[in-house]
Amino acid sequence: MAQNTNSGRPDAAPNPGRNESTAVLVLGDGSVFEGTGFGAEATNVGEVCFNTSMTGYQEIMTDPSYAGQIVTFTFPHIGNVGANPQDHETGDPAALGMITRQIPTNPANWRSDSSLHEWMVANNLPGIAGIDTRALTRRIRDIGAPNGVLCHRPDGKFDIPALTEMASSWPGLSGMDLAIEVTRDAEATWREGSWDFATASYHAATPRHRVVAMDFGCKHNILRCLTDAGCDVTVVPAETTAETVLAMKPDGVFLSNGPGDPAATADYAATQIAALIEADIPVFGICIGHQLMALAMGAGTRKMDRGHRGANHPVKDLATGRIEITSQNHGFVVDPDTLPETLEVTHLSLFDGSIEGLRHLQKPAFCVQYHPESSPGPHDSRYLFERFTALMDERKG
Repeated sequence: MAQNTNSGRPDAAPNPGRNESTAVLVLGDGSVFEGTGFGAEATNVGEVCFNTSMTGYQEIMTDPSYAGQIVTFTFPHIGNVGANPQDHETGDPAALGMITRQIPTNPANWRSDSSLHEWMVANNLPGIAGIDTRALTRRIRDIGAPNGVLCHRPDGKFDIPALTEMASSWPGLSGMDLAIEVTRDAEATWREGSWDFATASYHAATPRHRVVAMDFGCKHNILRCLTDAGCDVTVVPAETTAETVLAMKPDGVFLSNGPGDPAATADYAATQIAALIEADIPVFGICIGHQLMALAMGAGTRKMDRGHRGANHPVKDLATGRIEITSQNHGFVVDPDTLPETLEVTHLSLFDGSIEGLRHLQKPAFCVQYHPESSPGPHDSRYLFERFTALMDERKG
């Protein structure tokens, strides 16, 4: 076997006391991280990223925005609350695998229906534990998110050259329209509000507005937040035309989060979004919805070197000067040099100065790059859902 370590560096020592490796993470440059496998016996290739959240590993793994990615968790205690169906952010997990410092612990939580290991097996997701996640995270931070292969084999037999070739030949997320792979197949209604721990049930708010949500990989908690804000939500597939949406006579249109390269999704979505904005209907976009709104108005997007992923990202609201701690997951960003005169920057990242929010100067449309619905993450930005309903109230007079 080629040089294998738990940190991906040729001079690193293996983990003390660890038995024969049962999983490897192989990067496109030939770096190999050995570890202990958990979850499904499987091999997946994708972009290796990291997430700094201290909670919400199940929500992260089922967030459609993580399609095509293998997630490194920087927080060491993963698995301690197990898994349950209520914490899914979509029907099936979107992420391709999990990387942790420690082997996931047995669950100790009253909501747990299974262990994380059992959940990973049931969803055919491989995991690797026992590697130096700090070294891997610093590597991603310093040189960008690499292509990688996560392979879990209990017999410990790995064809490292073949896995390296698999990683290096993977084309990457640029140019990939992954929204079309995670969107729903047909129109559906949504009535479920946020979870109430006191009653162990979902809130049911009285709807005041009819909203059509375009699903580019929509998280369930976004739909819950819209419901909590008084919206009667109908969710439609990503390729739905503006004509179809307008025929539903919505009070507002929501552009959801989602994975992949927004420029690829814009091939079919941008023209439709432009038509909806031109119709003077309130529009609110999140994540890839933010990027697609910018593209629809003539701006451009680009791939980031590292991306923003975690629940501790500071964002400044330029109108109020207020600092919000936000939950983020994106690897593409709106290019500020391409903004048309009709769009105004409303929010900026305090990490790197990248665009985190936009509004249309002539139409009732706005968008943010981050995730105000959190899940997991802080609730500093939940006011944006009320801003959306205020636009609909104003339009109704």
